[in-house]
Amino acid sequence: MARDYYEILGVSRDTDKEEIKIAYRRLARKYHPDINKEPGAEERFKEINRAYEVLSEPETRARYDRFGEAGVAAGAGGFQDMGDMGGFADIFESFFSGFAGGTGSTTRRRSGPVRGDDLRLDLKLDFQEAVFGGEKEIRISHLETCEVCTGTGAKPGTRPRTCSTCTGSGQVRRATRTPFGSFTQVSACPTCNGTGQMIEEKCETCDGNGVRQVTKKLKITIPAGVDNGTRLRISSEGDAGQRSGPAGDLYVYLFVNEDAEFQRDGINVLSEIKISYLQAILGDRLEVNTVDGPVEHTIPPGTQPNTVMKLENHGVPRLGNPVSRGDHLLTVLIDIPTRLTSEERKLLLKLAKIKGERAGKGGIEGFLGNLFHK
Repeated sequence: MARDYYEILGVSRDTDKEEIKIAYRRLARKYHPDINKEPGAEERFKEINRAYEVLSEPETRARYDRFGEAGVAAGAGGFQDMGDMGGFADIFESFFSGFAGGTGSTTRRRSGPVRGDDLRLDLKLDFQEAVFGGEKEIRISHLETCEVCTGTGAKPGTRPRTCSTCTGSGQVRRATRTPFGSFTQVSACPTCNGTGQMIEEKCETCDGNGVRQVTKKLKITIPAGVDNGTRLRISSEGDAGQRSGPAGDLYVYLFVNEDAEFQRDGINVLSEIKISYLQAILGDRLEVNTVDGPVEHTIPPGTQPNTVMKLENHGVPRLGNPVSRGDHLLTVLIDIPTRLTSEERKLLLKLAKIKGERAGKGGIEGFLGNLFHK
């Protein structure tokens, strides 16, 4: 039974396209046959490519989600655009194990610059930080180009030399004659592992890798109005590239802590305020807490329970346009007493008679008597 494509890439079924791409790049580099010589690596690499081929395109992904492997068994539309992930030539070689038609065919050099991996960091924010943004310090661990050897991997004072086996191409060829014609099999050079260069004296700082793991602090700017799931892209703060290739990017995913008083609905802020039944009847002017601090607000006479009042422009700034803000929506809760003093009871009975309400022990007087005796 075929493995689930989401499981192959190590992502959940609701993962977005960008995360799928990041997961693919990480696994593809790990299991590429030119790098990983362990048994089963090549099959794993093909499996990873197949999973990405299906899940990277919305149409084929939707068919797979609905029908499984049967929905994409016809080929899922052929090769997909891999963007900056190595190009069609690399993917062609990955699927077909380096076979190229004809003895005179040429292949792209594999010893050129390679872009570094993208990285992900999850960052938690307080409610106010998400509303108003600001500067935040984070710590990341990533690969940086070795400063001692400037990324060559060779000991200072020396330099890599061209591989004598492949003459710098990073590949070796073997011609094969078959009844169907002549084919050339292209594979990574076993001497230099496909780099096209040999390092005779390794840099002691990076052990010949040209990069080293570094933990660093970064100050990043959180825009006003971010919410759960907002993703920030920090350019060139991912892993350093190989052979002078550009660094990858750092993606910061934001998650907002819940607040004890405020909730959020889009760009509006929600909260509740409890007032007495007398304040609801007579009206009042009181302070209301908002994300901007205390604000005076008028409770109109005759306010009903669960009335929602709007405090304009006291909500969340619109992401990308902080001048535009949402509103603060205030739900009014009315506190009905469960106990009354003797004086309160008399006054309420007097009010009930004025209003013409039914008195007596079977009416309001009996009800107020119950409150009094509780």
